[in-house]
Amino acid sequence: MDLFGRSWGALRAAVADLPDADFARPSGCVGWLVRDLVCHLVIDAQDVLITLATPADAEPTVDAVSYWQVQERPPTGEDPLDALTVRLAAAYEDPHLLRFHLDDLGSAAGRAAELADPRARVGTRGEVLTVADYLGAYVLEWTLHHLDLIAHLPDARPLPPDEGLARSRAMLERIAGAAFPASLTDRDALLLGTGRRAPTDAQRAELRAAGVRFPLSVG
Repeated sequence: MDLFGRSWGALRAAVADLPDADFARPSGCVGWLVRDLVCHLVIDAQDVLITLATPADAEPTVDAVSYWQVQERPPTGEDPLDALTVRLAAAYEDPHLLRFHLDDLGSAAGRAAELADPRARVGTRGEVLTVADYLGAYVLEWTLHHLDLIAHLPDARPLPPDEGLARSRAMLERIAGAAFPASLTDRDALLLGTGRRAPTDAQRAELRAAGVRFPLSVG
């Protein structure tokens, strides 16, 4: 629960401090500029608010790890929903409006998470899980998108929390069914494991020797 708040807070703070010009730069998401990624984060914040307000009585069907589904192929930016996000982001025109909307909804999502009962059950995407597992799943979402945000912005701060990187690596290893080589930093494991960065020949050999299935596209 606490790590959700810290990861989300760091990501929102990084967006808040971006100069307007950076919104037109590429992000780490294929086919998306930084402004498109920030628009996606607005939609994520809405999803958090909707899910926390959707109680469920049934037994949980997924947890923080099994919530994520491995996609058959990495995103290309051509998916209809991805294309819609690009159009929505362009409609903001002024980065200030997009920044304000994320701060407004993002703050509300963060407060709702703090107030939620971690043992309560909620429904989303046709599944049921505890609030603690739902928010735990989003640590991976926030961490990967924080890396996407700063992919081409080396001076952007703050960076993703170390605890969020470590937790996200552990989650991705459970999804992959194998541990990443110890020689990889948490950041490198996440970037390589999700196909956000191409491995060197030596890293590719290490990953294959470890039995890691990569790249993984989770959604």
